[in-house]
Order: sequence, then C-alpha cells, then structure tokens
Amino acid sequence: MLYHLLPPLADVHIVFNLFRFITFRAAGALVTSLVLAFVLGPMTIRALRRFRIGQVVRADGPASHLHKAGTPTMGGALIVISTGLSTLLWAELTNWYTVLALLSLVAMGAIGLMDDYLKVVKKRTAGLIARYKMLGQWTFGLGLGLFLLLNPISPVPPNHTMVPFFSDVALVFHPWLYVLFVGFVISGSANAVNLADGLDGLAAGLMAIAASTFAVFAYLLGRVDSSAYLGLFYLPGAGELSVLALAMAGGCLGFLWYNTHPAEVFMGDTGSLALGGAIGVMAILLKAEFLLAIVGGVFVMEVLSVILQVGYFRYTAAKHGSGRRLFRMAPIHHHFEQLGWPESKVVVRFWIMGILCAMVAFSALKIR
Repeated sequence: MLYHLLPPLADVHIVFNLFRFITFRAAGALVTSLVLAFVLGPMTIRALRRFRIGQVVRADGPASHLHKAGTPTMGGALIVISTGLSTLLWAELTNWYTVLALLSLVAMGAIGLMDDYLKVVKKRTAGLIARYKMLGQWTFGLGLGLFLLLNPISPVPPNHTMVPFFSDVALVFHPWLYVLFVGFVISGSANAVNLADGLDGLAAGLMAIAASTFAVFAYLLGRVDSSAYLGLFYLPGAGELSVLALAMAGGCLGFLWYNTHPAEVFMGDTGSLALGGAIGVMAILLKAEFLLAIVGGVFVMEVLSVILQVGYFRYTAAKHGSGRRLFRMAPIHHHFEQLGWPESKVVVRFWIMGILCAMVAFSALKIR
C-alpha cells in the first residue's frame, strides 16, 4: 500500500522516494511483521486459552511431550496475520508474484485451520481426514499450475525450471506434467513443514531461515544485472517476493519469541501448512523448485525419515512376520529425543543444519 501511496510525494520530500526500493520495503516488512507478532502474541495466547484451544498430544508420541497437552495451539494464525498485514502495507499489490504467494499463504492456512478446528474444537484426534487435506492441497496446486500455464507472469515459459549448479541447463516439463509437478511441490512442501512442527521452535526457526534465503533469491532473480551475472533466469517483478519472504521471516521470529522451549503456544497446522505452502509457491514462481529441496534440506530429511520408517516396517513385517523400526521414532527429530538429546539441543542443532543447507544453496548460485 505504501508503495502505491508515498512515492508520488517524492516531489514534496526526497525521503518518500525510499518507498520505491525493494530493499527498503523488504526491511520494513520484516520489522513490521516482527513487531506485530510481538504485540499480538500475548493477546492471541490469552484468547486461545479463554476458548480452551489447547494442543492434543497423541498417545503414540514421545512420553516427554505428554505435559504439553493443553498448551494453546492454532498460533500459526499469528504468523499468517502478521505476514499478511505487513505484506499488504509494504508490497506492490498489483504484482502477480505478491498476489499468488499471499493467496497461497491464506489458502493453505485455511486448510490447516480446518484441521486444527476439528482436532481441538470437535475433539477429533486425527483432525481433517488425510485424503481431504491432500485434496485441498492438490486442488490449490493444480489450480496454480493451470493458471501459470494459461497466464504466464514472466518472459520465461512457466514449465521451465532452473537446475542447481548449471547455468546453461534448464529442465523443461510437458505442460500437463508441469501442472502435476506444481501440485507435488506445494503438497510436499506444506506437509514437510508440518512434519517438522514437532518440537518447540523447530519449524518456526527453520522457516525463518528458509524464507530469508528465498528473499535473497527473489531479489537476485528480479534484477537484470545480478541474474545475468549469475547465469539465472531473469524474472521481472520477482523481486517483490523479497518483501513477502522477509515479512514471513519476521512473523516466524516474532512467533518464536513465544514458541521457544518451553513453548507458550504452538503454530498447529494453521501455521505449518500456510508456511510450507507459501514457500513452495515462492519456489515455483522463482523457478527454483530444486533449490527449495536444498534450502529445506532439514524438511526433506524429516519427510524421508517417515517414508523410510514406514517402508522398512512394512518390508520387515512381510518378510519376517513382524515389523521392525529403522529409527527409534519418526520423524527423525523424535529419534534424537529418544537417544537422550534434550529438546532444545535437537532444535538448535537442526537450526544449524538449516543454516548450512542455506549456505549450500547460495553456493549453487555461484558454482555454475
């Protein structure tokens, strides 16, 4: 909004010209989102407690988590609201990159909200039936893929994507395969963040790292000079995603103030699906889906641990008559808990791995 209102006043005072620059507005979005989360956090927690919207702890989870039952959940709404308001204030609202990413944040958050509502309010431990949750995610993903095919928002064809570490190689999908690929990326990203949301502060911290990394990617891809120098696609207007990405990072950091161990509030599926879906859409719009797998390496590890655990259990059950476990518990962050690592140590070490993954992704921009 400020981008549309204040730059015309540059003739009155040169300071208003600052609002033309993405870097200034992205920094403003981060601070605004962070402050909003700080300010709204206590009110949100009190409201969740008043309406008895508390965490339901599964009996088959770690025994050390049983004391968390009743902790306010659905706090991810705080991240969505802080990010959304900050983006509306600082971003260019006529930019398709901004509109689509913000829409994904709200749409995926709505699916998560429905899941949390059924778990907490309706007391259905399983929440929204898995196939219905997947249906919602895939419907949004397929719809986005079709929209991008029919309404390209950049000079680069929508079904082209960058290949990390190669400047002269692009992967080209068949149009209909591209639509399926978009659905897969969004659903996979959303569920990966959801799986990582099992320890105090883990998902929020990792998402702050990933969103900040994608803010840099968006800025570079949106500039003709930096994209040419690095051998990247030039995507006019993509730099505006930096504003939303840093707003998301600020919202996560503000939420982390209340979510760090011992957590006063959990984000629930409302937050994890919204954040995962939004970062997935950013990767699609920036044609950096494979970079997302590098940046979100910890999220990928969480998903693979579940897949391997289930697959190995079923394989050994068929071969030996009884299922065996590859890890003590999946997702893998619970495995390290079962090994005796304190929860805070697991979280911080996973954050460090998240930072290392971001550094590898940055190196992929230069090593081409």
